[in-house]
Amino acid sequence: MIHEIEEIMGNLQEEIVSVERAQVLSGSDDKKNAFLEIHSGAGGLEAQDWAEMILRMYLRWAEKKGFKTSIIDISSDEEAGIKNAIVEVAGDWAFGYLKGETGVHRLVRISPFDSNNRRHTSFASVMVTPEVDQSIDIKIDENDLRIDTFRASGHGGQHVNKTDSAVRITHIPTGIVVQCQNERSQHKNKAFAMKVLLSKLYRLEEQKKKDQVEEFHKGKKEIAWGSQIRSYILQPYQMVKDHRTNLEIGNVASVLDGDIDPFINAYLLMQRE
Repeated sequence: MIHEIEEIMGNLQEEIVSVERAQVLSGSDDKKNAFLEIHSGAGGLEAQDWAEMILRMYLRWAEKKGFKTSIIDISSDEEAGIKNAIVEVAGDWAFGYLKGETGVHRLVRISPFDSNNRRHTSFASVMVTPEVDQSIDIKIDENDLRIDTFRASGHGGQHVNKTDSAVRITHIPTGIVVQCQNERSQHKNKAFAMKVLLSKLYRLEEQKKKDQVEEFHKGKKEIAWGSQIRSYILQPYQMVKDHRTNLEIGNVASVLDGDIDPFINAYLLMQRE
C-alpha cells in the first residue's frame, strides 16, 4: 500500500507541475527555443570577466534543465572575459523560462584585476528573444540588409580562423546587427545569423504591441532592456537579490553555478499574479 500511495502521489505531483506550468507559461512564444544574448558593460576587463561568468551561469543552468546549447557568436578578450556572446538554447519552454532574464545584471566584488584589492561594481546586459517559427511570415527586403564577411576569431578551430567564414548582417531600417562565426561554412553562418535577425525583428514587433497595451497600465513596471533586474554581491557580504520580486539567496556560488530556478520561478509567479 505504501508503494502504491507513493506512486499515486508522484503522479499527482507531476500533474500539479504540468498544470502550474500551463498557467504560468501561457504566452504564445513560451514553448519556443530561445536566443540568449550577453553584453559586457563599461569597465574593461572587470565587466568582460563578469559577462563570461554570466555566460557560464546560463550554460550550467541549461545543462541542468536538459536543454541543448550552442554558442552562435562570441567575442573573447585575450586578457580576460568576453565582450559579447549569443547562445541558442533549444528545448521545450526555453524562452518561457528565460524571458524574465532580460535586463542588466550587477556584480559587486573585490576585483581580481585590482592590485589594491578594492571593491568594484560591474554590469552585464542580457537579452532573450524567442526563435521564430519558420511558418511565421516576416517580410525582410533584401535591399534593407548589409551583409559583411570577416575572419572568425576565438572559438571555432583552426579552419575558421583561416577563412572569411564569419557573417555579420545589418538590418538598416532598425539598426539591428547580428553575426555568427560558430559554423565552419559561410553559408551556415549566414543561415544562423538570419535566424537570429528574424527573432529580433519578431520580438521588436511584439514589444511595440505590448507598449501600446502598457499605455493603459502606467502603474505596471515593464521589464525592458537597460533596467537593472538583479544584483550579485560577493563583498562585503554574500547575497543575490532580484529587484523585481525581492527574492534573496545567500549562496552566491550556487547561483553562479546555474541554480537560478528560484529567481525564474519567482518572476513567473509574479507575472501571473
